[in-house]
Amino acid sequence: MVEKSVANPKKLPILLSNAVIRVIFATETKIRTNMDTQKPYVIGVDLGGTNTVFGIVDARGNIVAEDSIKTQAYKTADAFVEAGVVCLKPLIEQVGGIDNIAGMGIGAPNANYYSGAIEIAPNLCWAHDCVVPLAQMFSEKLRPSLSCGLSRPQQEHLLRSLPAERHLVSPLFGRYPRNGESHPDGLPPHYEEGQERGAFPVRLTNDANAAAMGEMAYGAARGMKNFIVLTLGTGVGSGIVINGQLVYGHDGFAGELGHVTMVRGKEGRPCGCGRTGCLESYCSATGVARTAREILANTDRPSLLRNKPAEEIESLDVSIAASKGDEVANEIFQFTGKMLGEACADFAAFSSPEAFIFFGGLCKAGDLIMKPIEESYNQHVMPIFRGKAKFLVSGLMNANAAVLGASALGWGE
Repeated sequence: MVEKSVANPKKLPILLSNAVIRVIFATETKIRTNMDTQKPYVIGVDLGGTNTVFGIVDARGNIVAEDSIKTQAYKTADAFVEAGVVCLKPLIEQVGGIDNIAGMGIGAPNANYYSGAIEIAPNLCWAHDCVVPLAQMFSEKLRPSLSCGLSRPQQEHLLRSLPAERHLVSPLFGRYPRNGESHPDGLPPHYEEGQERGAFPVRLTNDANAAAMGEMAYGAARGMKNFIVLTLGTGVGSGIVINGQLVYGHDGFAGELGHVTMVRGKEGRPCGCGRTGCLESYCSATGVARTAREILANTDRPSLLRNKPAEEIESLDVSIAASKGDEVANEIFQFTGKMLGEACADFAAFSSPEAFIFFGGLCKAGDLIMKPIEESYNQHVMPIFRGKAKFLVSGLMNANAAVLGASALGWGE
């Protein structure tokens, strides 16, 4: 049942304050919640540099159907989306069709939460030099118009009552003005520009933010309102949650903690972002492998790592060697953990998190990496923060955490 104040848009003033805009969006969210209460599933998408995994997820965080495509097998974004929809259709049918699905969440590199677009992602062949409105593209392909409880004339009347300034686009009500260059407090996530009224709800965020949402909804961060997730993979990603909300900044790209500078000047390693000395260039899986090669090249110390050509060494090899007591491998983890701990000590100064949650292959080394991180943190953090933060390994390590994290967006989280 739609409230009269919304169904009768004549009551809306021509010049809307931020408070009024928030009321409109809150009512719209209520309408959508009522619409979707009987929809038991969402789609979660983990868009990686090699594979893109699609999963149908229920409200308890169970992935009930799953399939994947090769991300780089398509030369254009249009071809990628077409292949994704083909992959999704049988999964959707397994749960009774699109009417049983509340929405879709996508975790992807260089994804802008506000615009629903992937912006100049260097590791994606179809997005490395352009902006791809991926949320809108999937939205248009997946869903016919939704009914929101308002008649079409009522929706159009409400739309006409709003100032013709810069706009946000809502899947239900259409366009809303932005507040200058910022996003009004309280806006529901992902009313993407260009997304047509009535389109299937598709929301997009970067992969590390998706991991943070997954931990908050299903994993180690359940019940927490202040924490930082650090993903230790090919790169170092981060999702920052403060007072129960992800931090996006004014442009959607806040939280690139993997690119804080740890080693300044000419001594810093080059990073894929174009700068030098970034945390990612030392503490990612590729950074660990590089540390191993540097130590082996600069010393003649015996190590199990010498059983493999230096250029083929991966972080997994270091972990295996360390678990067997290899001194060089343990030194690599000490170096990596010390730097991560120093970085976390700095991060605590701006958000005072209850926990740091680590996700990725490096975490499988357990105490070999986690103990040096925590020791270094307590050594370098300000005294008022010492001993307060927990250091946890992801609660979703044995599941497809990226799919689960992205799926949280599908519920409108």
